[in-house]
Amino acid sequence: MNELPGGGKSRAGLASRLRDLPRSGIREVMDLAATIPNVIHLEVGEPDFPTPPHIVEAAVRAARDGYTKYTPSRGYLSLREALCEKLERQNKVSAAPNDVIFTVGGVGALFEAFMALVEPNDVVLIPDPGWPHTEAMVLLAGGRPVRYPLLLERGFEPDLQALEELATRTAAKAIYINSPGNPTGGVFGRATVEAICAIADRSGAYIVSDECYEAITFGTDHVSPASLLPERVFSAWSFSKTYAMTGWRAGYLLTPPGLGAEVTKIQEPVISCATGIVQKAAEAALIGPQECVSEMVSAYRDRRDLIVRLLEGTSLLLAVPQGAFYAMVDISAAGRDSRAFVRWLLTEKGVAVAPGSTFGPSADRAVRVSLASGRRSLAEGVGRLAEALGQQPRGVELAVSGR
Repeated sequence: MNELPGGGKSRAGLASRLRDLPRSGIREVMDLAATIPNVIHLEVGEPDFPTPPHIVEAAVRAARDGYTKYTPSRGYLSLREALCEKLERQNKVSAAPNDVIFTVGGVGALFEAFMALVEPNDVVLIPDPGWPHTEAMVLLAGGRPVRYPLLLERGFEPDLQALEELATRTAAKAIYINSPGNPTGGVFGRATVEAICAIADRSGAYIVSDECYEAITFGTDHVSPASLLPERVFSAWSFSKTYAMTGWRAGYLLTPPGLGAEVTKIQEPVISCATGIVQKAAEAALIGPQECVSEMVSAYRDRRDLIVRLLEGTSLLLAVPQGAFYAMVDISAAGRDSRAFVRWLLTEKGVAVAPGSTFGPSADRAVRVSLASGRRSLAEGVGRLAEALGQQPRGVELAVSGR
């Protein structure tokens, strides 16, 4: 019997990928937090809003109307046509319905993109810091993840010179980008996206663009790289964050023109097709009222402003988030690595945050705070975090009262 990283036992003969596959530090914190009463949860990247009622009602109606059978592998044509209209209108991307694949969440879209691109030992460039499941997906596809730096002084935009040097030296098969970004809250400006597309074009790399937080920005416009270099970009989107639909597992992948049929071959043996009821709910989300989205984004902006006010003058906030619903907090003063600090903060102070090290080595002296919690929880949790680092947050009482 062999030890697995989580402490369990593996019978001889199981694939080595189980030994090599990293587990998300976020999930580790969630598991521990579930055993502790009265925890303030700031670790989870999940909207605290309910799914809008018109979307729920569409799902109920779909179930009653018999949308409970297999669907086309890529998803219902009516849904893919609605997605193409959305892509044209919102992302400035012209897409054919056959190149759009409705997937089981944004995770499914990203995994299919990597499986379509990566041969054994192909290099995929991933950001540091960046969403941890990307590394795992590349490893599962047989590739070799290599990190490129995001620059704190540029609001966590990439070091373009380092990115191009890496892409050329490693003959990278793909460059993964995530804007708006998890865990940084950074949003790549148009000039940066144009530069990344130029790097991909010169180096021959594809781009895998994770746009799951596209709707959540606070002043910097989101730019889809497929609008600039469609023939070399695989784009992944999700309904999870935009419409508070995390548990519905609704996402979609746009392939380069003409490749949809080939990539669908990956989806068929893994999931066959996404659930028909969920597809009809997603269609309702796309064509229904959008005020719910703007209301949620407004709340996230308000919470972003709250954490900025709370930590003003402390130097703990690494950068002001420009999108998504996360903030990175410096824990250098704690004198310990982020995983050890997070466990201590959870057990001693009752606050759950995500360890920076799970997002990459550059973030080991930081933690991620999720803004997907109410003002009271956010203010109290950030207050305890700051005090644990020897800092006095500003105006917690006013923040809690909403003034």
